[in-house]
Amino acid sequence: MANMYQLAVLGGGPGGYVAAIRASQLGLKTVIIEKDNLGGICLNWGCIPTKSLLKNAEIYDTMKNHSADFGISVKGLEFDFHSIIKRSREISDRIVRNVGILVKKNKITHIKGFGKLTSPDKIDIFDPDGNSIDSVTADNIIIATGARHKDFSSIPVDHKMIITSTEAMNLPEQPAELIVIGAGAIGVEFAYFYAALGTKVTLIEMMESILPIEDKEVSLTLEKSFKKRGIDILTNASVQKAEVQGNKVNVSVKVNGSVKELTADKILSAVGVTGNIDGFGLEKLGIELFKNHIKVNKSNYSTNIKGVFAIGDVIGPPWLAHVASAEAIHCVEKIAGLNPAGINYNNIPGCTYCQPQVASIGLTEQKAKEAGYEIKIGKFPFMANGKAFAIGERDGFVKLIFDAKYDELLGAHIIGSEATEMISELAMAKSLEATAEAIIKTVHAHPTLSESVMEAAGVAYNEAIHI
Repeated sequence: MANMYQLAVLGGGPGGYVAAIRASQLGLKTVIIEKDNLGGICLNWGCIPTKSLLKNAEIYDTMKNHSADFGISVKGLEFDFHSIIKRSREISDRIVRNVGILVKKNKITHIKGFGKLTSPDKIDIFDPDGNSIDSVTADNIIIATGARHKDFSSIPVDHKMIITSTEAMNLPEQPAELIVIGAGAIGVEFAYFYAALGTKVTLIEMMESILPIEDKEVSLTLEKSFKKRGIDILTNASVQKAEVQGNKVNVSVKVNGSVKELTADKILSAVGVTGNIDGFGLEKLGIELFKNHIKVNKSNYSTNIKGVFAIGDVIGPPWLAHVASAEAIHCVEKIAGLNPAGINYNNIPGCTYCQPQVASIGLTEQKAKEAGYEIKIGKFPFMANGKAFAIGERDGFVKLIFDAKYDELLGAHIIGSEATEMISELAMAKSLEATAEAIIKTVHAHPTLSESVMEAAGVAYNEAIHI
């Protein structure tokens, strides 16, 4: 007979394990089913290990190109690529073990195996060979199976020469030349990482700018920084064909009506993701799908099948770990009979961890204008910030966009050294519908990079002091 639970969670990533922990906190008997390590792509092959790699690159780049600025002389500076990769994997392993400890601490049953829904209240579990090893029944089921790399016939990934982000963070040898296809957050971060370590990088993007969802000024500023670093950038470029020839890879790219041929040691395909919906019994159960993702009611994340819910990347964009975790908590609280406030998807911060870092929330200048707002813009450069001078990080700016009628913050965009840390202040401000006056009158500690937030608001209303 199947083991009985109040909640079964299928998938152990930032959506799944957070849902299980919150359910346990609320007194629900919970089981989590995951075929691989807990933590999902984020902790194992995404968010955490990539940040380790990027920190290594940042330190090396600082020592190589800027140590003299700090009165430090470095001779014979070099790095060990294998040790950089090893550190990343060790950090990932440590964090994953910590998640396992949290699951155990919260008295959550953890079953390792591939789960398949066979009815609205039952999941059968299989080993890697397809043998049935267990089954569970539950009053409610949350599907949190995440997403995977999106395949394109023109870019045939073989995981050796034409690779995904998973292989890119675990290569046995550093490539001398790398072509990155796709200049979203993943592509941009790996372009920075490898370029900082000396790889010749070409970054290809089909839209008109890298990080195309960011504010145009931010994207252009990052593009200038990358070009200064020696990264070749092709925008408005479509990949016609990518293929392996011997120990090299070739790419045919159409740019401005003409085809350009490129050659490198590796190609990294970073062209997007698609929901993990295959093999879980969804179609047989009649769960409604939409564009390779599960369709849900975002008031409680229910599917069209009673008692079955879905959260995280498997339900579509934004494909972000912090969104999956927020959806997990909201979904579980609804199941438990609570009445949490809904998630405002207009208030989701986005972060890119290259150097300079990029972070944003809310409307870009273009989107605000398209929405019909009359706007006021405040832009403050880190060049005018004392702390930025002191730490040698003067590139970039804070840009705030306000509704001219009500002075409410509509969007915030930062490019600079600690942008991904600074954005949380603005996420809080936006969630509280803060006005420019509230930001200007909030006393910011001196000296801090965050003073630039206050100053940017001041610029918009002619109250800035240091510019």
